[in-house]
Amino acid sequence: MSYEIVIGLEIHCELKTKTKAFCSCRNEFGAEPNVNVCPGCLGMPGTLPALNKTAVEYCIRAGLAVGCKISRYSAFERKHYFYPDLPNAYQVSQLEYPLCIGGGLTLDSGKFVRLNRIHLEEDAGKLLHGPYGTRVDLNRAGVPLIEIVTEPDLRSADEAVEFLAKLKSALLTTGVSDCKMQEGRLRCDVNVSVNKPGDKWGTRIEMKNLASFSAIKRAITYEAKRQMDELDKGNTFVQATRRWDDKDGKSYPMRDKETSNDYRYFPDANIIPINVEPSYVESIRKTLPEMPWELKERLQKELGLSEYDARTITSDKAYSDLYLNVLKTFNEPKFVLNFIMGEVFKKLNALGQDDIEIPLKPEILAKLLKLYHGKTIAQATARELLDEIWESNADPEQIVKDRNLAQVSDSGALEAILQKLVADNPKAAEQLKMGDPKVNQFFIGQTMKATGGKANPAVVLEVLNKIINK
Repeated sequence: MSYEIVIGLEIHCELKTKTKAFCSCRNEFGAEPNVNVCPGCLGMPGTLPALNKTAVEYCIRAGLAVGCKISRYSAFERKHYFYPDLPNAYQVSQLEYPLCIGGGLTLDSGKFVRLNRIHLEEDAGKLLHGPYGTRVDLNRAGVPLIEIVTEPDLRSADEAVEFLAKLKSALLTTGVSDCKMQEGRLRCDVNVSVNKPGDKWGTRIEMKNLASFSAIKRAITYEAKRQMDELDKGNTFVQATRRWDDKDGKSYPMRDKETSNDYRYFPDANIIPINVEPSYVESIRKTLPEMPWELKERLQKELGLSEYDARTITSDKAYSDLYLNVLKTFNEPKFVLNFIMGEVFKKLNALGQDDIEIPLKPEILAKLLKLYHGKTIAQATARELLDEIWESNADPEQIVKDRNLAQVSDSGALEAILQKLVADNPKAAEQLKMGDPKVNQFFIGQTMKATGGKANPAVVLEVLNKIINK
């Protein structure tokens, strides 16, 4: 039976501020447990919060980047629930008056995915499970984050992952977060329901705290199929929250879904509302960098890249930063693009990480590409050197010099080798005389073997044709 999948996302993104949302404790990942805490973020009686202005600015900055309307009036509420890593037994969040409203992003298909809101809130702490039981680390308690809520416009796991990748790229570009999913800086709750085409939407099931694109894709695919199978059996659902276990590839029940009434929201009397002046919003708007979709259009117009190439190289800030910085010292747009999308992407794909980090410095890659483009080194040598300099950032020019890796382009030296190869392989030489171009590769391969892989293929062909034509 045919079903429609309806997906909405709630994305939590920690902001890259120096201090927490409502106190002066450091916002720092990887510190020893419970060192970045104070009476305020420990929920001690009598402490008062002080709103982090930079967190407000970053929330507005993110909202402007994705086309949100910025609210003139914004306020905070307390969201009550009891959990060991929530010291106050409530979370400071925004329900009725979020900072950013609306907006959205366009997928490659042209489909516009709407946002409902972006609001500012504080993160909870972290539970550490181990052989000696469960311990609580409150370093993360009070760290500012933005929650980005989509409308239920997504219709497949692939659409959801594409949207998240575009959103992550936009957030990285604005500089409000480093979006490191492996460190929990970017997490996603996924809401999935299925229904027969034309029917009203089905019952929504939520899966919490998914922290990789691959896990999100698998979770949506599994949950949609699970619901379809249940509906085919005539079963129904109640709105609920499930836990995704990526190792098992299954989701498990956690609890029936709470509503906003269950959280007993009420205004936080200790944090005064925010009045955002239009002039302040415009001052932030003027500092926004070129967004990925704007860069894509510029690269097509100025460098003549195809729509596919421009879209691919701007799909992550790490890609576009590397590309543009290499071009500063080696201005061969298509050659550089092909090498990055071929060899560099191959290395990154082998790592299989959502958080793209490229240790290779652009100026070092530019040196390597100059050697390759100028035919000083062969393609195979360029690939080998890329592996060697990837993390070391050693000078490829010096390596080529020290190891004598430069291509053999001396036509005299190559002619002597090829004369012998032609004499030793008369049948192959005759095929070449008859116009069979496939034999070229045989002679190139044999010449490479004779020169330790350093022969310049273009010069080999030139000398070979000269010999054959004689």
